[in-house]
Amino acid sequence: MAEITAGLVKTLRDRSGVGMMDCKKALQETGGDIDAAIDWLRTKGMARAANKADRVAAEGVVAVAARQEGAGMTGALIELNAETDFVARNAAFQELARKTAAAGLDAGDVAALRAAALDGAGSVSEAVTHLVATIGENIVLRRSARLHVATGVIGHYVHPTGDVGRIGVLVALEGAGDQAKLRDVGRKVAMHIAHTDPKSLSTDDLDPAVVAYERGIFTEQAASSGKPPAVIERMVEGRLRKFYEEVVLLKQGFVMNPDQTIEQLVAETGASLTAFVRFALGDGIEKQTADFASEVAALTGA
Repeated sequence: MAEITAGLVKTLRDRSGVGMMDCKKALQETGGDIDAAIDWLRTKGMARAANKADRVAAEGVVAVAARQEGAGMTGALIELNAETDFVARNAAFQELARKTAAAGLDAGDVAALRAAALDGAGSVSEAVTHLVATIGENIVLRRSARLHVATGVIGHYVHPTGDVGRIGVLVALEGAGDQAKLRDVGRKVAMHIAHTDPKSLSTDDLDPAVVAYERGIFTEQAASSGKPPAVIERMVEGRLRKFYEEVVLLKQGFVMNPDQTIEQLVAETGASLTAFVRFALGDGIEKQTADFASEVAALTGA
């Protein structure tokens, strides 16, 4: 039997588009014969899955999982994409999203999550590949996030409802106060974030380039008033405060009580809001739009 070298595995991976571990197994099963290994992968449905890997997957679901760990909690959030909303509603697809989110409780990043073991289905990556072969659409585990608090709660929310949906949020509340109250506030803050899409937790977390850009715009606007420089500076600072209230989570008015900021709401629990993550399905993916008229014209030469 030929030696199954890393170079041989890479060659098969480049030709088939299938994961490294599956390529290694295929080569072991076929004595290191590349062509036979490709046929073996095809019989398992894996090469079929690889052929779909360049198709845009912008639909799907986000899913959340949370686990109590003594006085603390861990939460995980993932985005699993498919090509169509029809597949996103498929029970097997949604179950894979739930299991993947649960596996994310112990995985550090999306690369580690893809390699993580999934009960009864090998790795997450293998489970995705097998589902692609079964369903016939490209499916991609696009991203994942994980939050942990040693003492406190991880608030979470998925919109519209349940544990899979189109928007998912995790919130880290650190504190040793009333856990039931912390869970309630954590969920409410997560719902708030789903609705308002804040850009940062605090003013210190905002991208300095964004702040400089907004300050420049506000300065131009204020300067056109013809007022003295000292007045212009106060006008700019006032508009920056208003900007912070719109995009900074702790400065935002709570959607259920706009007279109270998120910072004030959390302070009532005695806890600290230390982090949040928000995934909206398909953020940043350029969706393909079929232009059937152009396709017909190209085929007919019209």
